[in-house]
Amino acid sequence: MITGDAAVNPAAPIICCTAEILAMQALREGEELDVHSVVMDEFHFYADPQRGWAWQVPLLELPHAQFILMSATLGDTAFFERDLTDRTGREVITVTSAARPVPLSFSYSIEPIHELLDELVSTHRAPVYVVHFAQRDAVERASALLSVSLISKERQAEIAAALGDFRFGKGFGQTLSKLVRKGIGIHHAGMLPRYRRLVERLAQAGLLAVVCGTDTLGVGINVPIRTVVFTKLTKFDGQRERHLTAREFHQIAGRAGRAGFDTMGDTVVQAPPHVIENAAALKKAEGDPKKTKKITRKKAPVGVVNWTESTFERLVAASPEPLTSHFEVTHSLVLSVLARPGDPVRHLYELLTGTHEQVGESNHLLREAVHVIRSLRQAGVVEHVSSAQAKADGKPRLRLVADLPEDFALNQPLSPFALAAIELLDPDSETFTLDIVSVVEAISEGPMPLLYAQRNAVRGEAIAAMKAEGLDYDERMAALEDITWPEPLRDLLEPALAIYAKTNPWVLGRELQPKSIVREMIENAMTFSDLVSRYDVARSEGVILRYLTDVYRSLRQVLPEAARTEAMTEVIAWLAALIRAVDSSLLDEWESLNDPEHALATDPDATNGAERAFGADADGNVAYSANPHAFRAAIRGELMQMLQLLDREHYDRLADMFTHGSLSADDWADAIDPYFVEYAWIGTGPQARSASYLTFAPDPDDADLMSLGFTGDEADSGPILAVVQVLQDPEDERGWSLRVLVDIAASDAASRPVFRDGRVAQVGS
Repeated sequence: MITGDAAVNPAAPIICCTAEILAMQALREGEELDVHSVVMDEFHFYADPQRGWAWQVPLLELPHAQFILMSATLGDTAFFERDLTDRTGREVITVTSAARPVPLSFSYSIEPIHELLDELVSTHRAPVYVVHFAQRDAVERASALLSVSLISKERQAEIAAALGDFRFGKGFGQTLSKLVRKGIGIHHAGMLPRYRRLVERLAQAGLLAVVCGTDTLGVGINVPIRTVVFTKLTKFDGQRERHLTAREFHQIAGRAGRAGFDTMGDTVVQAPPHVIENAAALKKAEGDPKKTKKITRKKAPVGVVNWTESTFERLVAASPEPLTSHFEVTHSLVLSVLARPGDPVRHLYELLTGTHEQVGESNHLLREAVHVIRSLRQAGVVEHVSSAQAKADGKPRLRLVADLPEDFALNQPLSPFALAAIELLDPDSETFTLDIVSVVEAISEGPMPLLYAQRNAVRGEAIAAMKAEGLDYDERMAALEDITWPEPLRDLLEPALAIYAKTNPWVLGRELQPKSIVREMIENAMTFSDLVSRYDVARSEGVILRYLTDVYRSLRQVLPEAARTEAMTEVIAWLAALIRAVDSSLLDEWESLNDPEHALATDPDATNGAERAFGADADGNVAYSANPHAFRAAIRGELMQMLQLLDREHYDRLADMFTHGSLSADDWADAIDPYFVEYAWIGTGPQARSASYLTFAPDPDDADLMSLGFTGDEADSGPILAVVQVLQDPEDERGWSLRVLVDIAASDAASRPVFRDGRVAQVGS
């Protein structure tokens, strides 16, 4: 098996890999690639706008190989038959008449969903998969079914026995526990893998009557289904609401009927809600003309894409649409061809003029390739030498300056940039460890439901602050446009990527996504459950856990030795333990790639230990100061409040922030008065919050304390942390600072920073 992360026994005679792996090898080696037969399952992905190129390249570059292209929804294959015959010289055989092992029936229903499901279950047409096109709809539908008795007490007892000691987590786990015990499952991509496997296992055992899920059923999930119920025939495709295509419809409908279990599979399509309500009203009228006349028939909502029984009949009768080409020219594609033996210009021209794209005399693919090659020459990655030099060298005129690594473009494409960006960080900074985490988070694809929730939280706080400042509605709405989720290091990383792209142009088009998820968990001593609960994203647990796993893997693989500090090692170990506590399967699968025996010794549904926040002890308790990142983040927040009080001259409130403060409100006023003689304000914005304005001094001795303006005996009553916050003045001369002493024992007891004493003075005094 070969993936972008690992290779297991790559010299074996049979290789399992993704379409992208085969495509990149085909580009590099062409007909020299040692492959004789290629089996491409789910070939309808050829038409996928993002991945389709990878399914096409092997057909173009490997004419010596024998292909088997498989899908239940290929549609008209005449083009592929002609193309493969022309390219390979082989006879093409098309298998289209194979009878389904289980016949499929189609029907259109105007019954309410509860009545329909009750009928299907009672007439032995379960398990039923109810198809939704949004995760929220699937969960809400399943929860609504709790009021319906779908299975017997005996079946409930069987389910309880099958569950055994399976551990359900908080939030969504508790919801799923209630549902499966009533014979109702949920299945969608946002769930934790172990929850999805549980639903699949119970369905395989015939214990679930209904599974409410998304259209992931169409990609072949491991759930045996007797009946498929469509709740609608429209979906939002990311840009607009539209009707299902014939391919989408048949890909999902074809999952009904279990070979070896069923003699028939059923596909039922529900009418729109307004049609069902009208039918129910007519049924209630019982044929009475007077009652029927009084019925006010509901209409389809305005602006909503509707479907009818005619839509249903058209989809049932339609063949899948012809597969369309989605070839694209990228830097990685061009570089892979340039790395190939022979004349790269001829190879590239033949490739781009022989694709399945519908191009005219002005081939847009060739224009794109020329643009890419120019950028590679400008970056010094390729060179174009004279004919004489090429003849003397025995190499082509257009050539790579250096050999590409074997795994080029197969791993995280921005990983090399992350290595370069880490070198820009200050190893002596208090936030060095967290900044490394932020670099890795910025190159990782984020879980959008969580990021949107973070953005909403930040915007909510901003609206409250703007209301307090008296901004009107229009001003608040205009300001919100620029507010997004927290983006640490954005101002450092985005210019750095622009510079990096000049010499590494294959990253052009790749966008950073600065974010603070793992960093926020560390700074706020949060567990996975805490994170999910704070942002109410239980339906996206699986997506979030996969993100945490991706960050963990990148931290394991990307970091240079200089960045593997003791603090960084603690973060990596904590993150691994947290992921295993939630669902160990994702890490187990990854580690099994390099150690196949590991897979035999692991339980795919296992969780290892309890979730612990960063800095927690064996019992899960977090001494407030034990997590230095969270502790210091809280201190920084309190210091910003102190600066605001100084700026607004609220000296009485400032004096109250210290438990053993030796300065009164008047003393604070006298101390800061010389500052305001010279400067008009004290900064409290993002610049003032930067690490360059802040210094932490753990366990200060008497001399340290006296140098900060204290008496020197403050540490006698317990451990303290000295902190110096430089004041941001209008000229940024940094001549004044706020000095505070944090009482560590009192902070642990109060679970918040407790300040013993403070001073404000000119630097050096």
